[in-house]
Amino acid sequence: MALLASLATGASGDVITLKSGQKIEAPVLKETDTAVFLDVGVDVLRVPIERIASRAKNAAQATAAKARITKNRVYATGRMPTKPIKELARDFGAAVVLVQTPSGLGSGFIVNERGLCVTNYHVVEKETRIAVVIFDRDEDGKFTRTRIDKVKILALNPFFDLALLEIPRTNNQVFKTVVITGAHDHREGDEVFAIGNPLGLERSVSRGIVSTRNRNFSGLAYIQMTAQINPGNSGGPLFNSRGEVIGVTNMGIPAGEGLGFAIPSVYVKHFLDNNDAWAFDKDNPNTGFRYQDAPRRKNPNPPPTGAAVK
Repeated sequence: MALLASLATGASGDVITLKSGQKIEAPVLKETDTAVFLDVGVDVLRVPIERIASRAKNAAQATAAKARITKNRVYATGRMPTKPIKELARDFGAAVVLVQTPSGLGSGFIVNERGLCVTNYHVVEKETRIAVVIFDRDEDGKFTRTRIDKVKILALNPFFDLALLEIPRTNNQVFKTVVITGAHDHREGDEVFAIGNPLGLERSVSRGIVSTRNRNFSGLAYIQMTAQINPGNSGGPLFNSRGEVIGVTNMGIPAGEGLGFAIPSVYVKHFLDNNDAWAFDKDNPNTGFRYQDAPRRKNPNPPPTGAAVK
């Protein structure tokens, strides 16, 4: 490893920081899903993606590549170092939850340690009985599935299609959380990925690029991307290549392929900063939200006429 570092001395190009701590600065000749090929002057060096901790375009950017996170009372914003998607999915996958209601399911993501969770308004629309499923990693790296009932609705905004939930904690439970981007510098062609539960297939990861960063629908600008989303992805996070949440996936076009849309993080932060303005009151008849019990299920084998019924 010392040899690798010395070969890179004086080269100009990307700065690759390995998980072992060494840094390599050299032009990138080729990049695949599994490796990066660097020109170190006397040879071509193949560096496996799984061994890269971060990557920057130059030394100045590499110096500033450390995570810079700012927290307010509801969520955290910041700028994270670039990592491979499989590492980012591992780091932030536990912050993505499955949202369940009597009428369906969706996705959501936890924004702070107290259990505040963002999802789409249409995922919980006209529902008050809400549960979430959290996926934690054990010491072996495997996910454990935990269902939590009696999730509270804190705020609803149908115009933004956003909802804020509160997941009850037990025994001072600390939740895994995401970081919302503070840069808003995503552009067409930038790599993005989504984590959610399409059609109930839990913890699914899909990758794509930003197709358009300001597609207009009904007076709001949405991020259009090629990452595949389906019913069940609604309310889940859309991440950039640094693992920052840049949007909330909320709709797709059923007849089209690679046509997904996400609510930009600028709207999400506005909703969270002003969530008191959209506070949900279950006792207010003007909220328009109610849940009626379903009719009792009919007995498929009714007793014979005249028999006693317990």
